Amino acid sequence: MSPITFRRTAAAALTAALLVPLAACGKNEDKPAVGASATPKAVNLTVLAASSLTDVFKAAGAEYEKTHPGTKITFSFAGSQELAAQVKQGAPADALVTADTKTMDGLRTETGDATIIAKNRLVIAAGKANPFKIDELKDLADTKIKVVLAAPEVPVGRYSKQILDAQKIEVKPVSQEPNVRAVLSKVELGEADAGLVYKTDSAKSGDKVVTVEIPDDQNAVASYPAATLKQSKNAEDAAAFVTWLSSPEAQKILQDAGFQKA
Repeated sequence: MSPITFRRTAAAALTAALLVPLAACGKNEDKPAVGASATPKAVNLTVLAASSLTDVFKAAGAEYEKTHPGTKITFSFAGSQELAAQVKQGAPADALVTADTKTMDGLRTETGDATIIAKNRLVIAAGKANPFKIDELKDLADTKIKVVLAAPEVPVGRYSKQILDAQKIEVKPVSQEPNVRAVLSKVELGEADAGLVYKTDSAKSGDKVVTVEIPDDQNAVASYPAATLKQSKNAEDAAAFVTWLSSPEAQKILQDAGFQKA
């Protein structure tokens, strides 16, 4: 082999040797390094939830986001009947939690299977210092006491009517509110002397109201069903959140807030 031919052959071999690792780098440039974690998928979930879940769900949502990187949960709180109307009108949302099974049952064509995640009971929320010395349901029949109730189409309003009717107690409310928070607010502000609310809501008021317990045999149990919405564009993630609500972590948050075990 002539010197010129040798030099050409050697140069070609050297060029080929250099191109091999460069090509390999090009093939793997989009692959994460060994041991590197992939960026979590960004998911935005919208959850429609009953007003009485406002405080506890804010805490639960923060915990869920912490343990599920990339997931952001936005809650929309309102009376269950308002939430049902939103669902029927096609409001963009992924999951629904109501304060009664009746409302959820009326949405079977719009939801997946529902699961009860918590329960609650009613109490009398009396004005600060309880000037009328209210200590039982029948006291609410006194016409000198301004009583506020939730509207009958609202779950807490329906439960209120149920327990008052069962005890044959006639109450003429000064107003009927769209959700339990509105009832409680009237009592807190002194616009009403008493109202029937959920135990968990009254507890959050601290010393703004006096909580009067209602015996179990005169009370009603409120159940909170949760379900995914069929219109959700994040069906898998919505189902994961609804399932998580029954987990030990979520149940502890709910029960620490005063909700009863499902």
